[in-house]
Amino acid sequence: MPQMQLPLFPHGVTEITANLAFSKEDGEVIYFYFGLPVFRHDEDDIATFRMITAQFCVNGLATQAQIIRAFGVSKISLKRAVKRYRREGPKGFYQPRKRRGPAILTPAVLAEAQQLLDEGLEPSQVADRLDIKRDTFSKAIRAGRLHRSEKSAPQSQALTCKSERSTLDQAAAMGMGASDVEGRLAASIGELDAVAPDFTPALDVPNGGLLCALPALLAVGLLDHLEGHLELPKGYYGLDSLLLLLGFMALARLPFIESLRYSAPGEWGKLLGLDRIPEVRTLRIKIHLLSQGDGAALWGAALCAQWMAAAPDQAGVLYIDGHVRVYHGSQTKLPRHYVARERLCLRATTDYWVNAMDGQPFLVINQAVDPGLIQTIEHKIVPQLEHSLPAARLADPPADDPLAHRFTIVFDREGYSPDFFNRMKALRIACLTYHKFPGDPWSEEEFAATRVRLASGELVTMDLAERGTRLSNGLWVRELRKLTERAHQTAILSTDYRSDGAPLAAAMFARWSQENFFKYARQHFSLDRLVDYRTEAISDPIEVVNPDYRQLDGEVRSVTGKLTRRLARFGEMTLDDTIEPTHVEPFVRKKAALQEEIETLQQDLDQLKAQRKDTPKHIRIEELPEEARFRQLATRSKQLIDTVKMIAYRAETAMANSLREHLTRPDEARALLRALYTTEADLIPDLEAGTLTVRLHHSANAANDRVIAKLCEELNETETVFPRTNLRLVLKLGSA
Repeated sequence: MPQMQLPLFPHGVTEITANLAFSKEDGEVIYFYFGLPVFRHDEDDIATFRMITAQFCVNGLATQAQIIRAFGVSKISLKRAVKRYRREGPKGFYQPRKRRGPAILTPAVLAEAQQLLDEGLEPSQVADRLDIKRDTFSKAIRAGRLHRSEKSAPQSQALTCKSERSTLDQAAAMGMGASDVEGRLAASIGELDAVAPDFTPALDVPNGGLLCALPALLAVGLLDHLEGHLELPKGYYGLDSLLLLLGFMALARLPFIESLRYSAPGEWGKLLGLDRIPEVRTLRIKIHLLSQGDGAALWGAALCAQWMAAAPDQAGVLYIDGHVRVYHGSQTKLPRHYVARERLCLRATTDYWVNAMDGQPFLVINQAVDPGLIQTIEHKIVPQLEHSLPAARLADPPADDPLAHRFTIVFDREGYSPDFFNRMKALRIACLTYHKFPGDPWSEEEFAATRVRLASGELVTMDLAERGTRLSNGLWVRELRKLTERAHQTAILSTDYRSDGAPLAAAMFARWSQENFFKYARQHFSLDRLVDYRTEAISDPIEVVNPDYRQLDGEVRSVTGKLTRRLARFGEMTLDDTIEPTHVEPFVRKKAALQEEIETLQQDLDQLKAQRKDTPKHIRIEELPEEARFRQLATRSKQLIDTVKMIAYRAETAMANSLREHLTRPDEARALLRALYTTEADLIPDLEAGTLTVRLHHSANAANDRVIAKLCEELNETETVFPRTNLRLVLKLGSA
């Protein structure tokens, strides 16, 4: 029998695993395996560090998580190192960095290229002659570093109307609207990373008003944090073009991707500076590629952190609620959920959303099998918030102030649990929810009229009262009650011991903002639509309700109901003292039969309860009987599309807030924006001036025109440049 060795490491080392450790001495990093030094390198030798840590992972000496924990490196950099080691081996870390060849656009090359353009050569001919990628050369022209001569300028630069473009798109050599033959051929042989946007003059472009949303989409973060999270292989369509298309689709209220089958692809392409948008099949393939791995989830988390950092006050109070998404398909038999809006139990999944007080979303977590609000908050949402909240919110309060908290979470009665409140209090997280068992009404003399400022800034008056309450586990909490005009008392509980009562009431009673978000997003952003029709196996160790327990529990409820009704009838018979003498004998027989039936039901109930007690309520999903097993809906594509929809909603909210101050009816701001998105526009690029003028058609009335004109002025002040061009967006209404 081999003797096990006890790893003995020198003093001062940092353990990676039980057998592997490292230390830093005199500018060197030394690695120890079973107490023996096995490798060393200079502390600033990054290439060797990546090589050896990747080797540890590939050889099974340590997991990637252990390396990340020990050295504090990023997850993506380690993954890239492991991938390089598997593909190229140790030598891959020491190869000279690939640099551009002699065909780089230096001043001398630019001068030669400009001379050839002035001679009348086509840009593609100049690029081939100078051995420059056509895409690189095209970008230089769009950036204004090179200029086409009048001889080489394409004849298509004249303004075209919709009818003319429709005819040209129909006659395109590579399919409907696919007129960029050179670019598509270059992409097919791997010579094009992504086609650069190239705007051409066009009249009456449908949905041209969507370009008004471009500054807001970019400001909210549509193209932020893409590196290391979302990647596409070489191809005709770039990542930024695809994300802009998805964002425009959400704002245009296209309910699903297949809706593009009924839209002119060339006209949509004009909004992106492309000859046409991708086909539905191609777009689905691209979305699937973008959704591989954890990239979409990490992108969403990075945007959540950005939004919270931009609005730290909003991150102080967070609404958490589940949204049941009904599934009517037949590919898998999902568990049933109670859908309150339909008052039915239907097969569905649950998405848990975290929103600000004004309803703007921060993040969403999809649960294939819903473990409930409390478990989702503890195991999914709180860990996510620990990485996303601003540092000021995550800082631990002073140790001598045990009642202080870092931030507050607001939820409905489903999250009521004294033990859960206690666990959150230990994490310095305050809870705010409705009291599930409020008890007797308070005296109306305790209530006082209080001025409360809502998240919208509006001041309202509420009749509020407050007491301290001890819960069943001994935890003291604050209990606030609001007295309505009908004398009903609504009770809320909070473990926020520092804030005034008015802000707590405002936060709790403004939960409708999240419900409004769900309703609006369902109607206008197709929140419940399936993005991906695939299903996948559930790999996580999830527990579900035992079908045997559910059946026994249903039988217990059924027998209990029958027994209750029999006991009520027996009580009525016992109290009835007006029996005629001739009816005594039938009455006694009837009562005896009822007594026997009650005793039988009681025995059945006791037996069923004993069986239910011996049956585990939850079992692991792999323990389900074969006929009860199910697969989960694919969630990664949904994570990507949900993030785009959050961006679109936030962008529209920002634009609506800007419009409201100019409207006599502020609640019509979003309706006006929806009309604006469908407005036709003329696109007039000016490469010399570096502008892309979007000339919007007039709206239905002069009042709306005045508001849209003011919006255009505000958006023009942002001086937004269309991605990967040098064209600054200029928005104007009509020909003025």
